[in-house]
Amino acid sequence: MDLLDVVLLLVGGLVAGTVNTMAGGGSLLTVPLLVLAGVPGNVANGSNRVGILASTVTAAASFRRLGVSGVSRMVPVLVPVVAGSLTGSVLVARLADETFERVFGILMVPLLLIALRPPKVPLASEGPAAWPVPVTAVVFFFVGCYGGAFQAGIGLLLVLALSRSGLDLVVANSIKVLVILVVTLAALPVFIVGGRVDWGPALVLALGFAVGGALGAHLTVGGGERVVRPVLVVAVLGLAGRLLGLW
Repeated sequence: MDLLDVVLLLVGGLVAGTVNTMAGGGSLLTVPLLVLAGVPGNVANGSNRVGILASTVTAAASFRRLGVSGVSRMVPVLVPVVAGSLTGSVLVARLADETFERVFGILMVPLLLIALRPPKVPLASEGPAAWPVPVTAVVFFFVGCYGGAFQAGIGLLLVLALSRSGLDLVVANSIKVLVILVVTLAALPVFIVGGRVDWGPALVLALGFAVGGALGAHLTVGGGERVVRPVLVVAVLGLAGRLLGLW
């Protein structure tokens, strides 16, 4: 890594940690940044998990200090998400680096569309009823599979699913942070054992992620989740084209 790579990873981690905590999709920025810094695609996917772990720890601590906690509401989704995460992380570790970069580049487009239309939480009086337990288990197992495999955008998927029960967006985000923390703890060892973490860039990125996680929690509670979305849109469009070889 040169100095420019270090600066880009720090700034990218800060932005992504903030975006991930407030809505989701920050890894759409950081995984391509790792690739541009010379980290192979699937190694970038694993290295990114170190930053995710750092940001979720600081975000969860910040939500707790601010009086927002989703611990009691995360239990029904935790087991299927963790099971799915282990399944997805084992499967994606078998992909070649070039294959992963192509798959990730294609996935960035629909995930960006989700990011542009964040979930709206309905009023409790008009919101849909919570899913039955079997449906909840299936939905969150597949969310976990996606998160274990690709990570990017799992926060958006979790908030979309959690909002089905009419949760307040701030509470939904606090639950999302805790679930992603557990998912990352379950999936990261798979990438470490498989040699899919480049520790130098990963730790630099994690520093930015940690600060962004705490900042994002404060902005979420204060209602400022749209502040960084334009930056994410520009970065995703540019870097998606780069991964797909369009320029």
